[in-house]
Amino acid sequence: MVAVTELLFLSKSTKPFPAGFEMKLSVIIVNYNVKLFLEQCLYSVQKAIRDLAAEIIVIDNHSTDNSLAYLQPKFPQVHFITNGQNVGFGKACNQGFQIAKGEYILFLNPDTIVPEDCFHACINFLASKKDAGALGIKMLDGKGRFLKESKRSFPSPATSLYKLFGLAKLFPHHKKFSKYHLGYLDEDENNEVDVLAGAFMMVKKEVLDKVGCFDETFFMYGEDVDLSYRIQKAGYKNYYFAGSRIVHFKGESTRKGSMNYVRMFYQAMSLFVRKHYSGSKAGIYNFLIHVAIWFRASLSAIGTFVRRIGLPILDAGLILLAFWLMKNIWNNYIRPEVYYENKILWIVFPAYSVFYLLAAYYAGLYDRWYKRTELFRSTLVATIVLLAAYAMLPEQYRFSRAIILFGSVLAFLFLSVFRWLLIQLKVLQSKKDKYPQTVIVGTMQEFAETKTLLQDAGLKQKVLGRISLQDNEPEAIGFLKDIRLLSTSIPFREIIFCAGQLSYADIIQTMKIIPAAVSIKIHAWGTTSIVSSDSKDVSGEAVSKENGFKLSDPYNRRLKRLIDVSIAIVGLLTFPLHFFFVKKPFSFFGNCFQILLAQKTWIGYATPEKNLPSVRKAVIANNGIPAAWQQPLPEESLQMVDYWYARDYEPMDDVKLIWKMYRRLGE
Repeated sequence: MVAVTELLFLSKSTKPFPAGFEMKLSVIIVNYNVKLFLEQCLYSVQKAIRDLAAEIIVIDNHSTDNSLAYLQPKFPQVHFITNGQNVGFGKACNQGFQIAKGEYILFLNPDTIVPEDCFHACINFLASKKDAGALGIKMLDGKGRFLKESKRSFPSPATSLYKLFGLAKLFPHHKKFSKYHLGYLDEDENNEVDVLAGAFMMVKKEVLDKVGCFDETFFMYGEDVDLSYRIQKAGYKNYYFAGSRIVHFKGESTRKGSMNYVRMFYQAMSLFVRKHYSGSKAGIYNFLIHVAIWFRASLSAIGTFVRRIGLPILDAGLILLAFWLMKNIWNNYIRPEVYYENKILWIVFPAYSVFYLLAAYYAGLYDRWYKRTELFRSTLVATIVLLAAYAMLPEQYRFSRAIILFGSVLAFLFLSVFRWLLIQLKVLQSKKDKYPQTVIVGTMQEFAETKTLLQDAGLKQKVLGRISLQDNEPEAIGFLKDIRLLSTSIPFREIIFCAGQLSYADIIQTMKIIPAAVSIKIHAWGTTSIVSSDSKDVSGEAVSKENGFKLSDPYNRRLKRLIDVSIAIVGLLTFPLHFFFVKKPFSFFGNCFQILLAQKTWIGYATPEKNLPSVRKAVIANNGIPAAWQQPLPEESLQMVDYWYARDYEPMDDVKLIWKMYRRLGE
C-alpha cells in the first residue's frame, strides 16, 4: 500500500494516483493575506490527516503579503493554486473542488486550528448518517469561548427582526427569539440544523456532484447559507457536530462591524432572498434587510468617523472646554482682578489644542489600540512644550501658567473619561500590555525556540517561565494539569501553547479553563509564527520575525513621515538657496511636492522588495546612492542592505543621510 505521505506528494504533482486508490478527504482552503494564520492552520491539518488518505488544496486569492513565497517551501506536499485577482470565496472554493478527489470535501478557513481526531470523528459521523449531506462543527474563538455562528437557521423576516433589535441577545435561549443562532439547542449535543458555517463545512462529494458547489454570484458571505439551503432542498440533512471542536481565530481581513462588512453581508442576504424566496415573504424580508443595512451602516459610519476623523475633533473640543473652564475658574475664584481679552483666548486656546493633538498623534494615541499611558505621555509632552513656548510669547499674549498646567490636568481627565466611554461602547479597543507577563507551555526545546521567536519578532514579553507537560520535568514553574491553580498563584497575563509534543486536542480542551483576562496564543513547534485572537469582533493577531522590523512600528513610520514632510516644507520655503547648492534644483522642488503628496520618501529601499515593510518610492536609497542611478552592487547585497535598514531603522539615520546627500536630493 502506498504511504499516506507519498499520496500527499502525488496530489501536488501531475502523476496519476495508484489504480484502485480512493482518496478519503480533500481539504480546500482559500487564502487572502493571512499567511501566518494559514501556516498554523496547515500544520494542524497535517497532523489531523496523518493516518488518513487525504489531500490539501490551497487557493490563494491574489494575496499581497507574499503568502506563496512564504508557505510553499514550508509545505511542499500542499497543492497551491494561484489566482491573478481576488475572485471571491465561492469561486475560489469551486476551483479547489474541480480538482478534489476525496470522498468527502472539507471547506476550511485559513484562520482555524483543528485537533488531531477532528477529521476522523467528522467522517465517521457523516458515514453513520445515511440522510446526511453536510456537517458543521462546534467552533471556539481564540479565548476558547463558543461561537454562536456554529449553528444557525435559515434567514427569515421574523428571525432577522429579533436579531436586528436585540431580542436574540436579550433572550439567548428562547426558542422563538434565539432562532437565528438556534440558541435553544445545546451546544454540546449533535443536532440537525439549517445553516453550516463556511469556516468548516464538510460535505459528501456525491452530494456536491448532485446539488452543485458554491454559487459564484456570492462574492463573500452568504454562499454557505445558499449551499446549505440547496443541500436541504435536495433531500439531505445538515448536521451540527459537537463531537469535536476547532478554534476559529477570525483572522480575516474584513473586520466585523466595518462599513465594508455591513455592505457585503447584507447584500449577500438580499441576494439569497431574491434567489430562494418569493411573494410577500421576499418583499417583507428585503424591506427588513434594507432597514438593517441603513441601521447597521449608520452605526458603523458613526464608529468609523469617531475612530478615524471625529476622535481628534472631539478631543480638540474637550481640550478647548478644559482650558475655557479653567480660565473661568481662575478668573472668578482665584484672580478675579485679572482680565483676559477674548480675542487673545480665541487665538491661544486653539493653538494649544493643536499642540496637544500633534503630541497625541506622535505618542500613538490614535493607533488601533488605546492605552492610558499614551494619553498621559502626550499630555505631559504637550504641557512641557506649551510652558516652554509660553516664555517666548510677547507680554501682551501671556496669561497665567497655572491655567496651562491645571487646564492640562483637566483635559487629561476629560479625555480619560471619554476614552473609557468609547471602550465600553466598543468603539475603541483597550490596548494590551506592551510587556505582558508570559508563560510558555511546552518542552525545554519548544520553550527555547519560542523565546527566540519572541525576541526576533521584537516583542518585549517578560517570560516568567515554562509550564511542563509532565510532573517530573525539571526547570519548570508548574505543570499543565495544575494550570487552573497556577493561574491564581502566578501573575501571568499571556500563555503560549506550543503544539508539538502537546496535542491540539489538549490545547483546545485546556483553553476553556484559562481565565478570561489571560491572552491565549498558539505556536506550532517548528513554525515561525504565533497566532491569537482576543475578540470575535476584530481580526486576530499574528506575529513572526517580520514583526521584528523597526520600520513596521507605527511610531517609527510616523516619525519617518514627519521627517519627510518637514524637510520638504523647509526645502520649499528656502527655495532660492538651493539653486546654488543642489544639483538639479527644479527636480529637487519636484521631489518636495511629491513627498508632500505622499508619492515619495527621501530615504527608502535600493530594490523593489516585497518581503519588507512597505515604503514609498525613494529619492535616495538607504545605501546613499540616488534611487535613479544604476546600483553598482549585486541584487543579493542590495536586498540584505534593505533588510538591515528595515530591521534596524532609526529616524535619525534618515536625517543624517539626507544631510550627507543634500546636493543629490534633486537626482
